[in-house]
Amino acid sequence: MNRTYSYLLFDLDGTLTDPKEGITRCVQYALKSFGIEAPNLDQLVCFIGPPLRESFQKYYGMSQSEAETAVSKYRERFSEIGKFENNVIPGILPMLETLKKAGKIMAVATSKPFVFATQILEKYGLNPYFSVVVGSELDGTRDAKEEVILEALNQLGLTKNTNDAVMIGDRKHDILGAKKCGLDGIGVKFGYAEEGELEKAGAIAVAATVEELQKLLMDGVKWN
Repeated sequence: MNRTYSYLLFDLDGTLTDPKEGITRCVQYALKSFGIEAPNLDQLVCFIGPPLRESFQKYYGMSQSEAETAVSKYRERFSEIGKFENNVIPGILPMLETLKKAGKIMAVATSKPFVFATQILEKYGLNPYFSVVVGSELDGTRDAKEEVILEALNQLGLTKNTNDAVMIGDRKHDILGAKKCGLDGIGVKFGYAEEGELEKAGAIAVAATVEELQKLLMDGVKWN
């Protein structure tokens, strides 16, 4: 038996687009303002996905107020340059087209601030596929993934614990946020998850490629 979903909630960074250059260069810029040199951008990919405040505290031992300052510095560069140092992941546009033609109702649920998320979706031609776009606010409101997902459900006219919606993302925050809202979570390995991260978080399925993801969303997930 396969479980199918009418409503598909997508993470943005690492799921629909590859934001590595923009995010890591902006983190590098923010750290430099603290006198911290971080020349290897690959070591900063851990910032892709989770809320920025949380990551500055976790990886660089910053206090809450220091993390707020770091986020402000990050956004100095991101708002002008970094937001468009980004690319749509190959295969995503054809997949979205197929899903839309199949009648799927799609939303973006991202921890990225709403103002930046909408600009990115518009620039890369993704916005026509989504009925709802929900992000965080610049002041830190709705930073947690479950809050973003809950607001997306509200805007779609759905409630928690629905069997007709699924969250798709590349990090554990997407899967854990979905579980807190009573939703299934599907993980994607073409983003920035560490090995085993998505399975450990409780993803009901993990797609290695965009093609595998499309098949899961079209045909359904095997359900015992």
